[in-house]
Amino acid sequence: MDLRKFFLKIDPLIAGWMNRHGFIFLRCSLAIVFIWFGGLKFTGISPANELVAKTVYWFRPEVFIPILGAWEVAIGVCLLIRPLIRVAIFLLLLQMPGTMLPLVLLPEVCFTYFPFGLTLEGQYIIKNLVLISAAIVIGGTVRSKA
Repeated sequence: MDLRKFFLKIDPLIAGWMNRHGFIFLRCSLAIVFIWFGGLKFTGISPANELVAKTVYWFRPEVFIPILGAWEVAIGVCLLIRPLIRVAIFLLLLQMPGTMLPLVLLPEVCFTYFPFGLTLEGQYIIKNLVLISAAIVIGGTVRSKA
């Protein structure tokens, strides 16, 4: 069998497997990210704690950061429990504008060269666009039985 015929035979199998399993992988991986990152905040060992404290300076960090961590863990747990996906999406969409605040309030921390040169902190924030998109994909399935 030549390589082209092999590809034409295996490609639909791989694409079908991805179609059957991709959604659950997306939902579980998004849940893991929120539980993990939230747990780090909740325990006080998140590398984002300083950025959060500088951004949300009107709240005491020792109070706000654990609450934020618990919020993120709640998002992750709700993503794992199918009937609670709507709750997860709601909590996530409430939280995400706050994650973008450093881009406005702390541009010197987020950019090496505005608006395209991102620092590591800036990249950490911009990656949330992927999380938002994943949440939209997951949210689009709440009315289905899958």
